[in-house]
Amino acid sequence: METKLGLRERKKLQQREHIADTAAALFAERGYDSVSMSDVARAADVSDQTVYNYFPTKPDLVLDRADEYRNMYAQAVRERAPDQSPADALRPLLVFAIDLYAEESPHLALGEFPALCLQSGTLRRFALELREQQTERLAAALRETDPHISGIIARAHAAALISVVQTITDATGQAIIDHVAPDEVVSRMKKEAADALDHLAQVFLTCLNR
Repeated sequence: METKLGLRERKKLQQREHIADTAAALFAERGYDSVSMSDVARAADVSDQTVYNYFPTKPDLVLDRADEYRNMYAQAVRERAPDQSPADALRPLLVFAIDLYAEESPHLALGEFPALCLQSGTLRRFALELREQQTERLAAALRETDPHISGIIARAHAAALISVVQTITDATGQAIIDHVAPDEVVSRMKKEAADALDHLAQVFLTCLNR
């Protein structure tokens, strides 16, 4: 029984990835705003309902892992070492995101989150709402680990951290749109991210009088 369940889940995951990759290819070719859910279904050779079963709304085709990332960032802050700043806790996640861009297929990348959010006003609004939610979760995690910090300071620090994430994401998207080779920008993005995180780490430690 467990083997059958494992096979079923694997098939569902494969179907989900197939639909997501098909959507990314269409978005790369036509742009996010010019592709409908029915277009994705036809290209993926599945029914419209199958697409909706996996992705209830069109933005979910691009932002379906947003909740996973919100939890990942908050968890990193919540589970960091006592002497580690939130910025240092997030550093590996940001480096990972930059490295992921370097490994991505250039064509498929045009149809994914970083590039699409710079080209579609509709998707940009959804993305900014999700960043706001990410900021709230990060602020809540900070209040859990450092309850003596006031709510407004926790919120301000969380917003600054998410701003770094957003800036690097936008830089990634612009590099994809401009067809810049990853090896030309990865080291620069990593340095800029490191500089910003170093600054925020120092601010946080100063705030705590450490």
